[in-house]
Amino acid sequence: MSERQSGSVKWFDSSKGFGFIQREGQDDVFVHYSAIRGDGFRSLEEGQQVEFETVASPKGLQARDVIVIGAAPETETPQ
Repeated sequence: MSERQSGSVKWFDSSKGFGFIQREGQDDVFVHYSAIRGDGFRSLEEGQQVEFETVASPKGLQARDVIVIGAAPETETPQ
């Protein structure tokens, strides 16, 4: 089992079911909706803080057992 890591969601396309997690000073990690822990519709939002494990795949690192640990930063709404 790999060590758990943390990062933030770089982007996630809910309609396609995948995206990328960015890690401080390291390569981005691919994430598929099936790797997100939870029931029902599983998705991520840009900027959310997540914790995960990584596994090597033929195309590079992939996240597994992804847990949301923090909400995406609030964006200021123009008035």
